[in-house]
Amino acid sequence: MKLRDDATYIINQSIQAVLPDKAVVNALSNMDIAGDIHIIAIGKAAWRMTKAAADCLDEQFQGGMALTKYGHSLGEIERVTIFEAGHPIPDQASIDATTEILRYVSAIPEEDTILFLISGGGSALFEKARDQISLDELEDINKQLLNSGANIIEINTIRKHLSEVKGGQFAQLCSPRQIHAIILSDVLGDRLDTIASGPAYPDFSTSAEAQRIVEKYALKLSEKARTALLRETPKSLDNVKNTLIGSVDILCREAVTHAQSRGYHTYVLSTALEEEAASIGERLGQLARKIVSGQEDAQLPCAIIAGGEPIVTIKGDGLGGRNQELALAAAFQISGLPQVVLASVGSDGTDGPTDAAGGLVDGCSLARMRGSYADVEGLLANNDSNRALASSGDLIVTGPTGTNVNDLIILLIEKTPA
Repeated sequence: MKLRDDATYIINQSIQAVLPDKAVVNALSNMDIAGDIHIIAIGKAAWRMTKAAADCLDEQFQGGMALTKYGHSLGEIERVTIFEAGHPIPDQASIDATTEILRYVSAIPEEDTILFLISGGGSALFEKARDQISLDELEDINKQLLNSGANIIEINTIRKHLSEVKGGQFAQLCSPRQIHAIILSDVLGDRLDTIASGPAYPDFSTSAEAQRIVEKYALKLSEKARTALLRETPKSLDNVKNTLIGSVDILCREAVTHAQSRGYHTYVLSTALEEEAASIGERLGQLARKIVSGQEDAQLPCAIIAGGEPIVTIKGDGLGGRNQELALAAAFQISGLPQVVLASVGSDGTDGPTDAAGGLVDGCSLARMRGSYADVEGLLANNDSNRALASSGDLIVTGPTGTNVNDLIILLIEKTPA
């Protein structure tokens, strides 16, 4: 089907354009760093960023450590110790790897420079809890936050105040060593204090805000955790320079370019979506139906492009992710429209605790799902989008891409067949 092929092409080409390898090399070419350099990398793109930097630095490179999500390492890198750990919930491997990184950093000569490579996912991967808060409680608090409907700013405000490495505290621990941070943004608005919970950036959030978030979402915290929230994070740092190399805005601009190359008239809806995934999918599906019926003006064929970080408030016990849930919700609205497809994909190649990156649905998707499940509505209500999309052959599976700049949503509509 041409529309499905076009959507897949646009997604693949757009993600290729925001892979970190070239961007890291370009950033380093514009930096003047003297002396010996050590690499510390955290996040889903840590392996690719480290490999690119290590290859570029040559004799200045003294060694380093990279911490990424399970399955995101692509092999050994000379003079680099590679760790894999849990995401989106930190696990014991997260704690152990962070301990090793802090031990390594403490042994770096004070006159050497740390090249700190940061990408999305770093919040869960890079962790040392304050005040001996247990891993079990840390995992529980993270699960509460992820299931509450809290946005990423709120989630990271809590994470920073329960941590000894987030919210600028890692940079503080590294001082007086100088840090050059190269950052791949997965946060809407590219707030450097929020990406990976800002381990090398002054923290603008406060203890009072953290406590308000606890009350807002009725989070259950021990007294030890509540006490940890009272200690402030650093509000200024003098040993860090930050360089941003990628974002969802760039991802969406690339999608526009590649959609136009396929003959589509393009419309960018937003690059900062952070509503409920199902609501976004429903709204986009309704928009498609209005365009097809002539109730909304759009020059056809058209590509409506959006980016952001939708949220899912967990109400069931199914398996899925925000992109899959968005696509499933859209499938109900575009059912019976052969001239419409919608795709929603995580740029990192993963969506929730699944091996899928997202979903790509068309006008026949719902009918295919009903061939396996009579109650597809029940699957959506149970947050069971993975099962629904798998039954209709509508999962997008890319494997880890090596980048992480939020999610890309593409709605393609062609002229009604004669």
